[in-house]
Amino acid sequence: MSFRATRRRFIQTSAIATAGYWVAGGVKAEESKSPNEKIQFGCIGVGGKGSSDSADASRHGAVVAICDIDDRTLQKAAGRHKEAKHFHDYRTLLEEMGDKIDAVTVSTPDHHHAIAAGMAMRMGKHCYCQKPLTRTIWEARHLAQIATEKKVATQMGNQGTAEPGLRRAAAEIKAGMLGNVKEVHVWTNRPVWPQGGPRPAESAVPKGIHWKEFIGPAPDRPYAAGYHPFKWRGWWDFGTGALGDMACHTMNMPFAALNLRDPMSVEAEISENNKDSYPKWSKIQFHFAATAERPAVTLFWYDGGMRPNPNIVADEAHLKDGRGRFFGSGCAIVGDKGYLVTPDDYGAAYNIYGGAVAPKVEFTPSPGHFAEWVEAIRGGKPAMSNFPDYATPLTEMMLVGNLAVWTGGKLEWDAKNMKASVSGLEKLIKPEYQHGYSL
Repeated sequence: MSFRATRRRFIQTSAIATAGYWVAGGVKAEESKSPNEKIQFGCIGVGGKGSSDSADASRHGAVVAICDIDDRTLQKAAGRHKEAKHFHDYRTLLEEMGDKIDAVTVSTPDHHHAIAAGMAMRMGKHCYCQKPLTRTIWEARHLAQIATEKKVATQMGNQGTAEPGLRRAAAEIKAGMLGNVKEVHVWTNRPVWPQGGPRPAESAVPKGIHWKEFIGPAPDRPYAAGYHPFKWRGWWDFGTGALGDMACHTMNMPFAALNLRDPMSVEAEISENNKDSYPKWSKIQFHFAATAERPAVTLFWYDGGMRPNPNIVADEAHLKDGRGRFFGSGCAIVGDKGYLVTPDDYGAAYNIYGGAVAPKVEFTPSPGHFAEWVEAIRGGKPAMSNFPDYATPLTEMMLVGNLAVWTGGKLEWDAKNMKASVSGLEKLIKPEYQHGYSL
């Protein structure tokens, strides 16, 4: 597929910075070099989270193209973005509008993330992509490589990264508030969609649903009411299950605080696995090697109603709400000087217990999650959750957990070579695209 010449770029992006810039102080981002020139956005996926992502884009520039596989969703978005051209296939959007857009938002089902984002970045477009960054590990790493090569500004949609509470907590833990951390426990109220059962019965494609474009690079399957909208998350071909939906939020703060990259091994206990729909529940252990900054750490994940044993902390009441029930979602980080508990999906609100004392720390506040990306487009520092330095390693780490969910057991992970000690996982590490799609 050939592309027209890209629109004259008015942006100057700076060199990639690490997450440490944001959680341990930094300097103010540069002012825009072209403050009077509007950023022109193409928005790929404008329903659900795509509705707010495209709204953010319109507040920071002009939305000139919108894309969705659902005509009703597209028409609703057209009422908000009256000057935008409409598309059902993002490849066509990029081909026809490539010389008119500067940046894209990608708010599609997970199996489209890498292809849409990769195609846009190869054309020199800045990219904001919803979490998880990709459906597979190879895709995440490849997007990081493209972003670096093309020097584009990037951001993943894990909004808690911009919360001052998350940045403060990460900086405090880095400063030794909890001492040596050896365990992290993270639980979620997901899934909130059907999961772990057979496929729904085939039915006629409703008028206005472009099913071929929904399927995209995935293997063919007939339309059924259990896929669109939202319920696609529970299917291996389209989504990443409960872990993929929420780990980029609920694991985000401990990831930033403890640099939880590249687990050595993972092991999962699951309810069942028909290898088509994700299991109803899972418990996963991620084992991380010691680094120069911290000892070895084990991260425990719980979904589908599973919860940690209350004795992980000195007082189980700290894990529960006013009615004595476990917080619906939460995180507990346990060190030898105390522990931190957050009932917040973003890790932005938290309490410390067990004798821990919060040190005085500095961190760089965010102007807002989307605004942080826009500042990077205009020449400021890279967003904290940029693809190469943050979003990719966080996504990779989380997706290794799904390899263990697939097997229902334990595996060793060679991050450098993207190889698991268990065979049969190759297509979950690097997908085989269908129907002419490619990255």
